[in-house]
Amino acid sequence: MFLPEFDQEYLVAKGLEYGEVQENSKNGLTIKNWVLPPNKFTVDRSDLLIFLPSGYPDVPPDMFYFLPALLLKPASRYPRATEVFESFNGNQWQRWSRHLGAESWRRGTDGIHTYLKRVDEALIQAS
Repeated sequence: MFLPEFDQEYLVAKGLEYGEVQENSKNGLTIKNWVLPPNKFTVDRSDLLIFLPSGYPDVPPDMFYFLPALLLKPASRYPRATEVFESFNGNQWQRWSRHLGAESWRRGTDGIHTYLKRVDEALIQAS
């Protein structure tokens, strides 16, 4: 497996059901039933995928993905910059194009625990 031990311990401590999937040289961390902000999307939970780049945890993840795709209420439309889908592990994942600058990632400090906070922030700010 590719996930550092400190990330594994964090996910277990939070009670999150996760998996590590390698496909075509991509390391994908999946988290089942990610809880979404209440009354924001047409679903309450969705599976989350994060690709961990070579060099992680010193190098930050770039973008994240959901299955099923998230649609904003009440219009049932995609949030901005989420219209592209990527095939991974036999599924079509909705890509959330959200990028961190290298200066935003604190090498030796940040990990999945901080990246998941960024995912939550993006979900809250989605429009």
